[in-house]
Amino acid sequence: MSIAQIKAFSEHAKADPELKEKLLAVQKIRELIALGKEYNFELDEVELYPPNEPQFVEEQLSERMAKALLRV
Repeated sequence: MSIAQIKAFSEHAKADPELKEKLLAVQKIRELIALGKEYNFELDEVELYPPNEPQFVEEQLSERMAKALLRV
């Protein structure tokens, strides 16, 4: 279920300008998980990383987070 939560959080961030800005400012996984909780999403750290299918796009994340989660 966590992948579904991550995907839902990503989609919500695309539609919510305030969340979009906060997501871009995130530099650490713990910050991302805390931000998810702030918006009532339960994110599992293990599910965020490859080899799982990425649920975020590069434009949603800081450069540091994009490198960690998307392997760009």
